[in-house]
Amino acid sequence: MTGTGTTDDVISVQVEGLGPVTARSGQRLVLALEDAGTGILHRCGGVARCTTCRVEFLEGEPDAMTAAEFDKLTEKQLLGQARLSCQIECVPGMSVRVLQTAASTGLEPGKAPAVHIEPDPVWTTRPGASTEG
Repeated sequence: MTGTGTTDDVISVQVEGLGPVTARSGQRLVLALEDAGTGILHRCGGVARCTTCRVEFLEGEPDAMTAAEFDKLTEKQLLGQARLSCQIECVPGMSVRVLQTAASTGLEPGKAPAVHIEPDPVWTTRPGASTEG
């Protein structure tokens, strides 16, 4: 269930151009991508303020979204185009494209994000999510 924190279940997340990366079920996606060496940006430290940790879901986009992610994506006119990896917990079946990296932008990644989602998540359902079943 979303919002439950990390577990010891090891899963695989597919990353375009890199292949499968190992993550823990419930781990913040931004941290799994960073651990895999993608060079993903997280300039605000993973608190849903800057949108540099953007990813595009190729498969397995979660229906859950934090209110902070919804608000920031709406503000930046990115809602429905990208997701913030700092606001997403890893689950099986995810396949993503990392949109901004240190190598592609020439920027430093940023302050290391905390282990748990910040700010404290208030969960909602993303627009366009399947409401069936």
